[in-house]
Amino acid sequence: MRFVKKFLFHRVAFVFLAILIQLLVIIAAILKFYNYFAIFYGASIFISVAALLWIINKNMNPAYKIAWIIPILLFPIFGGLFYIFYRGNKLSERQRKKMKSIVDKTKDSLKPQQSILEEMKLKSETAANQSRYIQNYAYSPPFKNTITEYFAIGELKFERLKEELKKAEHYIFLEYFIIEEGVMWNSILDILVEKAAAGVDVRVVYDDAGCIFTLPHRYDKKLEEMGIKCCIFNSLIPVLSSRLNNRDHRKIAIIDGHTGFTGGVNLADEYINEFRKHGHWKDAAIMLKGEAVWSLTVMFLTMWGYLRGTYEDFNQFKNDTLPHKAQEKDGYIQPFTDNPLDDETVGQIVYLNLINKAKRYLYITTPYLIIDNEMITALSSAAKGGVDIRIITPHYADKWYVHEVSKSYYKVLVDSGVKIYEYTPGFIHSKTYVADDEYAVVGTINMDFRSLYLHFECGVWLYNSESIVDIKEDFLSTLKMCRQITVEDFKDVKWYKALARSVLRIFAPLM
Repeated sequence: MRFVKKFLFHRVAFVFLAILIQLLVIIAAILKFYNYFAIFYGASIFISVAALLWIINKNMNPAYKIAWIIPILLFPIFGGLFYIFYRGNKLSERQRKKMKSIVDKTKDSLKPQQSILEEMKLKSETAANQSRYIQNYAYSPPFKNTITEYFAIGELKFERLKEELKKAEHYIFLEYFIIEEGVMWNSILDILVEKAAAGVDVRVVYDDAGCIFTLPHRYDKKLEEMGIKCCIFNSLIPVLSSRLNNRDHRKIAIIDGHTGFTGGVNLADEYINEFRKHGHWKDAAIMLKGEAVWSLTVMFLTMWGYLRGTYEDFNQFKNDTLPHKAQEKDGYIQPFTDNPLDDETVGQIVYLNLINKAKRYLYITTPYLIIDNEMITALSSAAKGGVDIRIITPHYADKWYVHEVSKSYYKVLVDSGVKIYEYTPGFIHSKTYVADDEYAVVGTINMDFRSLYLHFECGVWLYNSESIVDIKEDFLSTLKMCRQITVEDFKDVKWYKALARSVLRIFAPLM
């Protein structure tokens, strides 16, 4: 009853009610046209046929096409109209111009590093090709003169983040999908308030959908009153719209341009196991110190400028006095971002490159395993060719229906030789790839349709970095706490559960 009462007075209830009213108005309008049923029916069929032709000929993932084609065929009167109202990345011309500023400012601020690519090519043409793709299509160049530190658990990242925040002298930038009042955020907030009072430029960006149940409404105003500048990404509005499809799923912290953090860890207590939400929460993060932090800084500033509607000279935030000099063990570090509105699936291609180029092994951790045919083919082909492919997923679900969809992919992968494990102590939220002791990615990008196609994401691609060994060792240590999925597990699945998984899997791209 307490939860029901809280929900009824929550702004989500208001938004839900407003959208429901809009749906009822649409239905009422349709009933109003009932007297002209033949005309209305013909118009609806025409719209649905036009939508089908548009979907079939549009350059989009085939799984998305199927997920839309089926409901339109099942409900031809409403299906086409629903697609028009709710389809993916629908932006007005004004919004597109604003979003284009993110790409333009990124291009202007992050110059290509051809000399580093040529140097990398002498060591490995494969590595140089992967790096070149990220530079050319995510506009994110590779860097040297950067040391990295990998955190195998959220608690370690939390402690180190507090240490680095306390050292800030000029600015602190935080961009997170989820922030929740509690032990983690409150202790960080105390530092931010203290630093803001001392004249440090403190800025925070959070995603409204991600924080809908974790922060009070208009929490940005509260932070502004504390001297902390704040922007909300994609504020939840009571209008039937596809805008909520695009979310800011990035987790970025930057201190003075010389230190940066990213990875799967949000600023909420379950990420440091202060609150056991789904058993033990296993996550991962990475810290950068050096020149590569400039990429993270540009990511934040472009988003800030878009949300705030301001123009700043990014160079004033560039730290040109970084003391670190490149050492062989530091390798090549390439932070990158993925913009869901540019029709370039950077995150997916970075992952596919690692899968296709792996020679000996590829170890993956992901909270969700909801993948398209290209990813299934790449993983299966690599495993059939003798590459040791291992994937760790959660044992306890945060969303039962998503977990069931993940399980629907187990059999085809296991039959192909991919080894799948579930993290039995609880929920694994880290998103890491490590291959052949040479390559790794740590970031925010899940192996699901939302992360790969709809969200703003980021990650760090590493080649020959010392942290790659740490990522591998973390995976192997975690493996000891996992249960391997075998062919025997598929024999005990009830027919109705298998059917439910199959149906959910069809609509996975729309979840």
